[in-house]
Amino acid sequence: MRRYGKHTDEDDIRTRPGRRNTRPRTNIRPKHEDAAEGMVLTVDRGRLTCLVEDRIVMAMKARELGRKAAVVGDRVALVGDMSGKKDTLARIVRIEERTSLLRRTADDDDPYERVVVANADQLAIVTALADPEPRPRLIDRCLVAAFDGGLEPLLVMTKSDLAPPDKLLELYGALDIPYVVTSREELAAGGAADRVREQLTGRVTAFVGHSGVGKTTLVNALVPEERRRTTGHVNAVTGRGRHTTTSALALPLAGAGAEAAAGGWVIDTPGVRSFGLAHIDPSRVIHAFPDLEPGTEGCPRACSHDEPDCALDDWVTQGHADPARLYSLRRLLATRERTEGD
Repeated sequence: MRRYGKHTDEDDIRTRPGRRNTRPRTNIRPKHEDAAEGMVLTVDRGRLTCLVEDRIVMAMKARELGRKAAVVGDRVALVGDMSGKKDTLARIVRIEERTSLLRRTADDDDPYERVVVANADQLAIVTALADPEPRPRLIDRCLVAAFDGGLEPLLVMTKSDLAPPDKLLELYGALDIPYVVTSREELAAGGAADRVREQLTGRVTAFVGHSGVGKTTLVNALVPEERRRTTGHVNAVTGRGRHTTTSALALPLAGAGAEAAAGGWVIDTPGVRSFGLAHIDPSRVIHAFPDLEPGTEGCPRACSHDEPDCALDDWVTQGHADPARLYSLRRLLATRERTEGD
């Protein structure tokens, strides 16, 4: 006979077989104040290669981060096994605040934006002067993404032995973008890489360009030893060498660890066929034009800066800015409405 009330003892308590002992859920999460600091070098199917001091550590995202994803360039906090030994795995428990974001969508109708790189200082847009022909619309789109994300652009023109850079330089002259012109012979001899390296020292630079422009060849010339060291470690863990072509990869210009931070970082991104701008807000792009931005105070709400009531026309007419600068701004903003072949 079962007894209840004050006469109940442990023999009278029945538990359902296999039932887990659950505890009340809580929103309180550990602060992980003793977590190690690291930088994400590359991401491969849920496994993240991170630099922690002078060691390469494999990690995975902690469940507590939810849907928030870490990307190449992210500064992260890690716990767990930080030895960097084979078959060890740490956990990323925090993604630090980002200073910049390079984002794109698959096309202009795709509402889902993809974060390509975080915390880069500048975007090196690599374009060939011939074979293949330059694609100004793609360059414009990359410039808009750079201005929107807080990156400074750098134009790297390759294969100058096949065509002169004058036409392209004239097109972007009003934007005052720093540039480097290289040839195939210079790249083979090492001189071109040295000139590009001068623009990268002490900075985190993401490289972008479509297939055939020589982007990966240039990156290999800049950091040959570091690419082999990093991808070799990744291959030993994953058994694949996908990072050289299909995912972004961060490489130190010189040395490793703290020395690398002083030398600068190169982030090689996969070749792009298109650069969607569905996520771009024109009000952020204007920040890259400090000579024009004050003139927008008289613009109507949600002004596209290319309509009859735009106050920038009067601003330029009054001599506050060069008309070529306004033309360049409007050309860049118009790339959201045009295909790259237009």
